[in-house]
Amino acid sequence: MLRLTLLLVLLLALVQLSTALKFSIDAASSPTQKCISNHVGLDQLVVVTAVSSGHKGDGQRLDIEIRDSAGNHYASPRDVVGDARIAFTSHANGPLEVCFTNTLTNPSTSPPPSRSIDLDLDIGANALDWSAIQRSEHLSHLELELRRLESQTSEVVEVMEYLRMREQRLRDTNESTNERVKFFAIGMMGLLTALGWWQVVYLRRYFKGKHLID
Repeated sequence: MLRLTLLLVLLLALVQLSTALKFSIDAASSPTQKCISNHVGLDQLVVVTAVSSGHKGDGQRLDIEIRDSAGNHYASPRDVVGDARIAFTSHANGPLEVCFTNTLTNPSTSPPPSRSIDLDLDIGANALDWSAIQRSEHLSHLELELRRLESQTSEVVEVMEYLRMREQRLRDTNESTNERVKFFAIGMMGLLTALGWWQVVYLRRYFKGKHLID
């Protein structure tokens, strides 16, 4: 029971985790994307908040692209300055990428400028505006915390179901691989046995043809 409780606490901690990063990205004439990745579940609410420094006309253009590993594209705002907030519902289980590209629009700028970015990536229950929910539904503080706990518990169940399905797929793959290896080994043993028998017959005929054996 203690182990189960610890597992639930750990999963709750994972569910509650929000990605908050601060980094800088240099402008370049042929820039490369800088991507931040996090796992999301199917049909989860995701809120991406990016706060960038600089201003329009400062010799650089910051573009954002949000996509997942299944090929879904959620948003591609261009020339982002200041606050950018993007909310959407995920379409697949798997990694979600928030990618930044900083293009140098004025090559004469020296040294090349850069943008400082504060990124917040909220997923699931963390993406909800709980203050607005409390006001609209007239919830007490205790009722609000129970509602939040209910949402987080539902996400824990979804994560555990996803892990169970993933484990099942890996088990099926391992069993299929083991079956193939077994049949391959049996086939190789049969082939080597047949090859050895053929060599014995061939050498026996060869030596008899040379009258070396009776």
